[in-house]
Amino acid sequence: MTLVQMQPRSTNAKPVHRTVDDAMEAAGPQVCDDMTVEVALAVMASARAGHLLVCDEDGLCTGLVTLARLATVRDSAAYTDRVRLRDLLGDRGPVTSPLTAMAEAEHAIRHRRLDVLPVVDEQGSAPGVLALAR
Repeated sequence: MTLVQMQPRSTNAKPVHRTVDDAMEAAGPQVCDDMTVEVALAVMASARAGHLLVCDEDGLCTGLVTLARLATVRDSAAYTDRVRLRDLLGDRGPVTSPLTAMAEAEHAIRHRRLDVLPVVDEQGSAPGVLALAR
């Protein structure tokens, strides 16, 4: 017979609330919003990345574009070689804070049907991205 020593469960233990900061991944390639779709596709291919974080001229994150989104735009009838990333984003895209609870961020990703969500700090920089495991 093997004896197993049991530790009493503490009644004062607080539940662990994970935040986005605990689960985010490195940001990956960041590009300026004045880049054209064709150049962005070339950057993605050379970086072997599925997404690019898009920043404005001040280096503040304005959103994220995916390979699928860029390919759809390029293949559309309205596409010209002058389309810039800022034309695709419009207003600032969906982002989350490193301090956001994981449950809330996961809900936002699923509800908006996103593959990846930029994590933006209080200064507007993007220290990482949040991607749900599929």
